[in-house]
Amino acid sequence: MNIVWFKRDLRIEDHDPFFTACQSGNVIPLYIVEPELWSQPDASRRHFHFIHDSLLDLDRSLQKYGAKLIIRTGDVIRVFEDIFQNLGAFTLWSHEETGNAWTFKRDVAVAKWCKSHSIIWHEFPSNGVVRRLKSRDNWSGLRNMRMQNAIIPPPAFIPLFNHINSEPIPFKEDPLFGKRIEGTTQSGGRSEALKTLHSFLKERSGRYMFTISKPGASARHCSRLSAHIAYGTLSVREIEQATKKRIQDLENIGDPESKNLIYNLSAFLSRLAWRCHFVQKLEQQPEIETQCMHPSFEGMREPHFREDYFQAWKNGTTGYPLIDACMRSLIQNGWITFRMRAMLVSFASYDLWLDWRKTAPYMAGLFTDYEPGIHYSQFQMQSGVTGMNAIRIYNPIKQSVDHDPEGKFIRRYVPELKNIPLTFIHEPWKFENSSKHYLEPIVDHQKAIQYAKEQLSERRQTDGFKEGARSTHKKLGSRQSPVKKPKPRVEDDRQMSFDF
Repeated sequence: MNIVWFKRDLRIEDHDPFFTACQSGNVIPLYIVEPELWSQPDASRRHFHFIHDSLLDLDRSLQKYGAKLIIRTGDVIRVFEDIFQNLGAFTLWSHEETGNAWTFKRDVAVAKWCKSHSIIWHEFPSNGVVRRLKSRDNWSGLRNMRMQNAIIPPPAFIPLFNHINSEPIPFKEDPLFGKRIEGTTQSGGRSEALKTLHSFLKERSGRYMFTISKPGASARHCSRLSAHIAYGTLSVREIEQATKKRIQDLENIGDPESKNLIYNLSAFLSRLAWRCHFVQKLEQQPEIETQCMHPSFEGMREPHFREDYFQAWKNGTTGYPLIDACMRSLIQNGWITFRMRAMLVSFASYDLWLDWRKTAPYMAGLFTDYEPGIHYSQFQMQSGVTGMNAIRIYNPIKQSVDHDPEGKFIRRYVPELKNIPLTFIHEPWKFENSSKHYLEPIVDHQKAIQYAKEQLSERRQTDGFKEGARSTHKKLGSRQSPVKKPKPRVEDDRQMSFDF
């Protein structure tokens, strides 16, 4: 008897543990809804909405082969113990998971339980992450070789173990999954993933790099595959090979439109590789969820935390139009493009001097595409606490002028400003009687960032800082761009938040 434990890999295509288990005997395809996981501060109902769609689609895929998805709700070890006691010994199959600290500890406990019960647990690599990597120098080559391997087909036959019943998939609105979400959530499931990939490769990518920083147009022209990668309805290998095939087909055409698509898809491939690079960081150092990569920055922001600033940022009521519009859009839609994510974190970290350990869990719950490996690496980088990255402080007024020049996005999500003249849409406090229309800015941007720069500079001058930075880079830093990147037509933000 073989249990295939589905986690963040909700598909049967390009699924090595599932394919191999089906060659080894009768199979139980199992998904466990873990109440303790959903009580974590980075979990939200929005995540389960996407997972719920994906579980239904996974079950439909299995039914085509005469199989079915088995659902259990409860503690993982108790679920496995129950199966062991009632059905006998089994072999466990799964992908390796690079998740949050809670899932890391849970997997350690599962490994211990398996050993104590003489259960063999086969774990397979996931996407471009290399477990037990000896040297970062070798990672890029290993990752790229893995992407070139043949895509694993669904098994021709699923030898289902029939003596087990499934519990129902919990409803999306079950209180187990936390507070009710505002707004909408991107649809999950492999069927949706394939449609999204097809439309991106066929035509939506034509304006990918041109609109990638725009808070409005990016919602259409970005790939929108990030949530599907996060929950595994598609593998990175599937996406990379499909993109390369599309590029190859376009090269045979050679007209200007095809060349434009090739340029944009090549840039997308680069970001796909950088995505794996950031998840690899969490795999190598799980502590980056809770500890600054460079220890010199510990204790820098924590004593100065202001709850009123935190609440204003969370609610989109800071008085800075683009900041507030982006936060409200994120609350409403569960997605916003990479530059606006980076700007929101920059504003919280430098203008409001909020510690990233407070802001990161909140935003994790808003993102449908929350990926722990990217999330915490990016929060640390945008907060300036890695010791190995350039400090990026975004001017919210400049970003507003550059990326929403007509104020269309602002007016959509900050209706208080719908009647403000365009001249003042980016700085409404300069408009007469502005207090009747909108909030005053919560802080003075220039004064706030001057203080932030002074504090960061002071920490960077401490004894041993350079040695610590070199150590961090040796363990976690990139060695080279994983995929050759075309010369950008816009500012190079390849190391920003990877929402695609």
